Amino acid sequence: MLENFRRLFKKVEQYETDDGYVFVSEDGINEELKRRIVELERLGEEWSIFLQKKYTNKFESQGKQNLRIWVCRDIDGDEEDLNSDRCLEKEYRSQIAIDFDGPKIDDDFYTDTIELWYYFGGYFKSSGTLYDLSKNDLVTDIEETLKMLLKD
Repeated sequence: MLENFRRLFKKVEQYETDDGYVFVSEDGINEELKRRIVELERLGEEWSIFLQKKYTNKFESQGKQNLRIWVCRDIDGDEEDLNSDRCLEKEYRSQIAIDFDGPKIDDDFYTDTIELWYYFGGYFKSSGTLYDLSKNDLVTDIEETLKMLLKD
C-alpha cells in the first residue's frame, strides 16, 4: 500500500525542493492533492502511535517523561479542532509534533516537529509545500528525530 502511495506522489507534476518537500503552485491545489494530504496525515497518525509506544520506555529511562507524538494541525497558528478536511484552507499547516516534559530548545512550543503540509495563502497567489513520500521515508525521519532527542 505504501508503494502505491509513493507512485501517486510521482505522478503529480510539481517542483521538488532540496529539503525533501514538493512545492505545490496554486494550479496544483485541487481535490487530488487533498486526497494525498489526507492519506499522508493518516499515515503520520498511524506511525506516531506506533513509534510513541516503541520509544516511551527509552525516553523515560533518560528522565524524559510523557513522550507524545501526534499529527498537529493549525490554521494561522490557531489550533482548533481541525482535521484533514480543511487542508486546502489558506494558512493550514500539519506536522508531526514530538514533545515530552522537560526544557525546550529555543523556547519552542514542541520539542521538535516534521512538517507534512503547509498552504501559504498570499494576497495574489497561494502555494504549498508537501512532505515528499516518493523521496523520503516518514517513519525513518521520525525515528531519526527521536534518536537525536535521546542523545541530548
